[in-house]
Amino acid sequence: MDHHDWQRGRSRGHRRYDDDDDAQPFYIGVPASHRRKRRRHHSYASEADRESRHTHDDHHTQREHSHRGYYHDREEQYNDDEGGSDRHEHADPSVSPAAERLRHILGEDDGAPTPTLFTEMDTLQHEGGELEWKESARWVKFEEKVEEGGERWSKPHVSTLTLHSLFELRTCLQTGSILLDLEGYSLPQIVEEIVDRQIADGLIPLDLKEKIIFVLLRKHRHQTKKPIHRSLADIGKSSNTSRSMNDISDTPSTDQLKNKFMKKIPRDAEASNVLIGEVDFLEKPFVSFVRLAQATTLGGLTEVPVPTRFLFILLGPHGKTKSYNEIGRAIATLMVDDLFSDVAYKARDREDLIAGVDEFLDEVIVLPPGEWDPKIRIEPPKKVPSAEMRHLGQMNGSAGGAAGGEDEELPAPHELGEELKFTGRFCGGLWLDIKRKIPWYCSDIYDGFHIQSISAVLFIYLGCITNAITFGGLLGDATDNYQGVMESFLGTALAGTVFCLFGGQPLIILSSTGPILIFEKLLYEFSKSNNIDYMELRLWIGLHSCLQCFLLVVSDASYIIKYMTRFTEEGFSSLISFIFISDAIKKMVAFKYYPINRGFKPDYITAYKCECIASDQDDSTFYNLTDLDWSQLSKKECVKYGGTLVGSSCKYVPDLALMSFILFFGTYSMTVSLKKFKFSRYFPTKVRQKLISDFAIFMSIMTFVGLDMLMGLDTPKLIVPTEFKPTRIDRGWLVMPFGKNPWWWYLASFVPALLVTILIFMDQQISAVIVNRKENKLKKGCGYHLDLFWVGVLMAVCSFMGLPWYVAATVISIAHIDSLKMESESSAPGEQPQFLGVREQRLTGILVFVLTGLSVFLAPVLQYIPMPVLYGVFLYMGVASLSGIQFWERIKLYLMPSKHQPDFSFLRHVPLRRVHLFTLVQIVCLAVLWILKSTFLAIIFPVMVIMSLRLACSSRKKLQKQSSSVRKT
Repeated sequence: MDHHDWQRGRSRGHRRYDDDDDAQPFYIGVPASHRRKRRRHHSYASEADRESRHTHDDHHTQREHSHRGYYHDREEQYNDDEGGSDRHEHADPSVSPAAERLRHILGEDDGAPTPTLFTEMDTLQHEGGELEWKESARWVKFEEKVEEGGERWSKPHVSTLTLHSLFELRTCLQTGSILLDLEGYSLPQIVEEIVDRQIADGLIPLDLKEKIIFVLLRKHRHQTKKPIHRSLADIGKSSNTSRSMNDISDTPSTDQLKNKFMKKIPRDAEASNVLIGEVDFLEKPFVSFVRLAQATTLGGLTEVPVPTRFLFILLGPHGKTKSYNEIGRAIATLMVDDLFSDVAYKARDREDLIAGVDEFLDEVIVLPPGEWDPKIRIEPPKKVPSAEMRHLGQMNGSAGGAAGGEDEELPAPHELGEELKFTGRFCGGLWLDIKRKIPWYCSDIYDGFHIQSISAVLFIYLGCITNAITFGGLLGDATDNYQGVMESFLGTALAGTVFCLFGGQPLIILSSTGPILIFEKLLYEFSKSNNIDYMELRLWIGLHSCLQCFLLVVSDASYIIKYMTRFTEEGFSSLISFIFISDAIKKMVAFKYYPINRGFKPDYITAYKCECIASDQDDSTFYNLTDLDWSQLSKKECVKYGGTLVGSSCKYVPDLALMSFILFFGTYSMTVSLKKFKFSRYFPTKVRQKLISDFAIFMSIMTFVGLDMLMGLDTPKLIVPTEFKPTRIDRGWLVMPFGKNPWWWYLASFVPALLVTILIFMDQQISAVIVNRKENKLKKGCGYHLDLFWVGVLMAVCSFMGLPWYVAATVISIAHIDSLKMESESSAPGEQPQFLGVREQRLTGILVFVLTGLSVFLAPVLQYIPMPVLYGVFLYMGVASLSGIQFWERIKLYLMPSKHQPDFSFLRHVPLRRVHLFTLVQIVCLAVLWILKSTFLAIIFPVMVIMSLRLACSSRKKLQKQSSSVRKT
């Protein structure tokens, strides 16, 4: 019986397979959980059993004998190797011997992480009587194979392996030669070392040495090269000696250096080469696994200029092409597996490698052959368990994708960093914030010099000027123009620039808020009704509030924010997002510039008219227009001469309202589409992400501004002040603190200042918590105490100058962070780009607020921007900030049947009715806050936030799983 029959006999203990691909059971190379360990039942039999199988005539009896032998051989192997070792005296009986062995191997060295492996599989091909190695598949994270046509790569997909191939691979590692830490500097030298070891071990005869070396040193043709086209005459002239050892170069070729695939491979990656082939001079397989002592560049062996660390060679007799290829795919899949690659780097002997294979076998997930078409390629998942989690045996989920067991790792509770620890010292927290931020100050400047910052500046700038104009106009109406658009522009520029220069978290964007607007309105009405000078009273309230902020800073009072759970954080963030969305829609619905002509009936078009009626006779005499034909006047002339426009269509302008809504929804829709464009399949990655996605908002605004100019309709445009002077002519840029109000008001203003301080404190710190959340992966730290200090300073400065008060704006700050998010550029094919963090710097914020201050001089350009376009940007900012809120995801669960609900982690641990109850409580609290913010009671909004904080704390232990920071799997 030859070696192939022997291999078939070993596999029959599991199942007998035909050669048809569809009949093969497939195992996905995505590991399952370590939690439910079992004794392995696929061990190989002893040597005596092998001999009996070689001579047995009855295949059925042979298969049964093989199957029984699997149960104890592996355990005996590990007991022989490690039974006397002290490290296994108290081993957990629920953990397999292989797992214990791997735990010891991987726990020995806590040094640098092992490099990423790029694995290439080459197969031996016969081209016109010549031999050459041709690339057939490659792996970085997922498998890519050369399609049958041989001209293109397949899409990256999860490797599906037959059980037979995994056991044959285990046999290869048991019987073949293993060379660990081989000193090799060139491919010919390494090949000769491999063959000499096989001869020394008695695996091959000496007379085959030259033949094997000749085959292994044939030239490698990679998929990046075009197929070789030769004439019959050329083929006739070729000979086997045309490609010899001299063709093997140790330096990378031009094709390797120009290969764009290098962008997908990490810089410190190493290569693993798998060589599979059939030859006519071998009677049994030639197998060798090699680990080089140092990664070495072996010329054209690999399609990319990556140094080789591992070699797996399998040469065998003709007739088993499919089996050899499956073994090659199996070892290639194992080499890119995070856990097995660590084992391969740290293995000390053959048994360590076999233990790694055994552990992989324990983790693979079985797909029944009758319920899955193996021809279907499995798309790479969006998220895979990390190597660290697998090392610790804590991976979520279980075999088959079912819910995890009781020991499954739960989401980490919502926690805040060390920045909010109570020091108990005078200015202790402030001093720690300053020490934390000073080392990063220079990098906060030069880190902003990136093309991504340009799109972020344009995006946030348009949001800030729109916000400044909106709140400036509302403040002007509420205070009789004591504070208007000009004050709003100047205050935004001053406060924002100072905060971004010296604040603890420069990613936060300062702006006016709704509660502050309500407070200003009530304060002005109170001052007006009691004959109190509004600006002077407001100055003293601002000074008292500044002093109170200083007291909160020096006493480390910001630490109370650590008691804020995700319940409060999500409620506050959702509320602000809904306000942005509703305000944008309300501004469009309440379209007063030119109303929509509702109920228009084309049949009565003759009834729709507008005419100019002459004014009273006395006025006509005054203007000396008694003989004027009023019916022929234009609209402007009619108004100029004192006439009256009468008719149902006087204010109606065709298409204007419709055009405004097209601009509004068009800007929003185009922005959303372009932001998602980076996930499409069109254009190269850099074009999709760096050009289209990053500049999505700017491109949308420019597109619809151009459309508006092309149509030539008089849509409402952005109104920007053109002169640098106060909105109200009877006030200056400085407010005097004395002289207009009784002296006792200077002291009594402490009471309303306390309410303002609570408002400022809660708005600022809750927004800061949302910005600094761990999901954003900020690395430079934050400064809650330092932020509040500068907000207090700016309150005093703005009060002296008669400018609005400013505090952190949640939605615009989140938009700022989203525009600066970084993703990995060298993600493996099929792997989702990894979120790396946020580009933390001060430059974008500084530029945004400087441009806001200079907007007075940019009025000739800004006046072309339609307001509906900016309202569309507001709508996008509100909707985009909802995308990362778990509360919003739980609201959508109300509309989903249970079987269609996403696989959220909290749904695995908490009954659905409890999830709905928790969400309902949040909705009720949100509704109460919404009602408060829509009325004059908005000034007590901070008190309600504190009450919701208390409500969340009371049920924190029960609802911790739901209130944790969980995202979709």
